Amino acid sequence: MAAQKDLWDAIVIGAGIQGCFTTYHLAKHGKRVLLLEQFFLPHSRGSSHGQSRIIRKAYSEDFYTQMMNECYQIWAQLELEAGTALHRKTELLVLGKENPGLKTMQATLSRQGIEHQYLTSEELKQRFPNLRLTSEEVGLLDKTGGVLYADKALRALQDAIHQFGGTVKDGEKVTEIRPGLPVRVKTTSRSYHAKSLVITAGPWTNQLLQPLGIELPLQTLRINVCYWPEKVPGSYGVSQAFPCFMWLGLAPHSVYGLPAGEYPGLMKVCYHHGNNVDPEERDCPTVSSGNQDVQILCRIVKDHFPDLRPEPAIVERCMYTNTPDKHFVLDRHPKYDNIVIGAGFSGHGFKLAPVVGKILYELSMKLTPSYDLAPFRISRFSGLGKAHL
Repeated sequence: MAAQKDLWDAIVIGAGIQGCFTTYHLAKHGKRVLLLEQFFLPHSRGSSHGQSRIIRKAYSEDFYTQMMNECYQIWAQLELEAGTALHRKTELLVLGKENPGLKTMQATLSRQGIEHQYLTSEELKQRFPNLRLTSEEVGLLDKTGGVLYADKALRALQDAIHQFGGTVKDGEKVTEIRPGLPVRVKTTSRSYHAKSLVITAGPWTNQLLQPLGIELPLQTLRINVCYWPEKVPGSYGVSQAFPCFMWLGLAPHSVYGLPAGEYPGLMKVCYHHGNNVDPEERDCPTVSSGNQDVQILCRIVKDHFPDLRPEPAIVERCMYTNTPDKHFVLDRHPKYDNIVIGAGFSGHGFKLAPVVGKILYELSMKLTPSYDLAPFRISRFSGLGKAHL
């Protein structure tokens, strides 16, 4: 048994946004918590780097919209603690033809009492003359939508963790997890013991879980994050009240964008999909991979954004870790109930991290979760029953 002074209440593996918020909640509640990160911070190898993310309450599912209500409160609390702005309200415009997806989203916003506005094709043309739309396309404006400053948020969280007494150790890759009470975690530097373990390792999740007898149906994708030059600087900028947007139905997967801001004169427009990638080889792409996504975007920008040049000026890379249904995994290990897993954030987890971190904190401390976790259980995936443990 580890000596009491060497025993952590919790160890969290992976210092992306989910691991940081989990550690933040644990430290804030007075727990002795250690956050381990394999790379030296800051780094751009995972899913939480970059300057901006969309924040929104517009979802088809009530449970995400309900979670976002509390997320906005926790983001605001972190802003107060950090003494710096971490998000900017721009509104979010969801575009598409009158289809079930758009109608479901509108119904959810109405049911949850979220301020929004339906825009006809004619109203869209008047309000956003620099968007080229078909006569069948309509819009749904989520008035709560905006831009999260991702890099600043991560730094603010790491500072808050230190202030609340948490410990962060970067450049320490986990090499072995030995289940038990306590659980033992071996890294490239040393061994640690804890009452509970939370795994928020993004694309590296299954590498850690396989020796523990479980493999989740996670697909790691490399995403091209593209920035497009404005022909007239500022025409798609925040100063022109241009919103964040999600455009449905232009391609097999949705297209999303944020107003010009982080790179002056460049607008972020991305395809919500990518190519399979080994996280260890993310920076060594095969010759052809990714070109197709960028070509799809070039066509969309040319056809629908007349005031953008249809060639990206900057292409950055990010990773998604997708589940088959695009819902997260927030659950305990089926065999070891002091090992908690947060995974499969499927390219839409950043904004939800304040509540995800709270849920993972609750699971690790054996508290009653604040939300119904049925949509996030491991057991929803067939073929992952006890026979696979």
